[in-house]
Amino acid sequence: METDHGTVREPDITRSLVSRLIATQFPEWSGLTVVPTEPDGWDNRTFRLGDDKLVRLPSAAAYAAQVEKEQRWLPALAPMLPLPIPSPVAMGEPGEGYSWRWSVYRWLDGEPATIEIIGDREQFARDLATFLRALQRIDTAGGPRPGAHNFYRGGPVATYHCETRRAIALLGDDIDADAATAVWEAALASVWLGPDVWVHGDVSAANLLVTDGELSAVIDFGCSSVGDPACDLTIAWTFLSGPSREVFREAMTVDDATWARAHGWALWKALITVDWGDGADARKTADARRVIDEVLADHHSVR
Repeated sequence: METDHGTVREPDITRSLVSRLIATQFPEWSGLTVVPTEPDGWDNRTFRLGDDKLVRLPSAAAYAAQVEKEQRWLPALAPMLPLPIPSPVAMGEPGEGYSWRWSVYRWLDGEPATIEIIGDREQFARDLATFLRALQRIDTAGGPRPGAHNFYRGGPVATYHCETRRAIALLGDDIDADAATAVWEAALASVWLGPDVWVHGDVSAANLLVTDGELSAVIDFGCSSVGDPACDLTIAWTFLSGPSREVFREAMTVDDATWARAHGWALWKALITVDWGDGADARKTADARRVIDEVLADHHSVR
């Protein structure tokens, strides 16, 4: 859910570059094969290293600070979570023409979640809620505050007020602007009054791994922080629907105010995705339009 549209990205993050970085910085692994993963990410470029490791390299300066954060916090979080998360084994330094630090992790089996490969959608929703609630119970002392490093996930949704109102105005008759404005104003009217909790920051289908039809791991904690958990609920509209959405909300024990802020986070992301859409990814734009419709309908049903 980044706002780095137009960010200058590091060029040519290739298998050859990764092989050279490994050879110069971790020669003990220089004989291992390097294979790009599919699908690849946006924030990072990912390569499988041998059978049991992967390499992730930030694709732009906006994501570089996430490397040290994950290296610091993932080992501390992992023992208290019910599902595997990425386990760092090494941190690389800039080199070979590449500008930032990068990570080597243990490989996690599984495929990014799709509706087709999930065996029981409601159980998937329960398992995800169990994971997120366990994450929220972990001590936040010293944890990273929301900021530029994670695009303010866990902070106030009002951070993106100007972007959201601009998108509503520009999209005009393409959406129900009055309903979108009502959803946004309801989100702004709600303030998190609870204690800070750990948030993943990017709970999306691409970051939820599935094995044998079940949720088996949660990856990519680059947007993690400690703060308001509302941003972690957007999966309710971006991926879940109908009964699975209801099960997820019940299992998360979410109050109306937090649900309203979650509406705001989901709406903001979907609006800017449509606003920036230039035909380059028609599927992504169409999915964002679906999310807008789902959020507006859900807001209307719970008023």
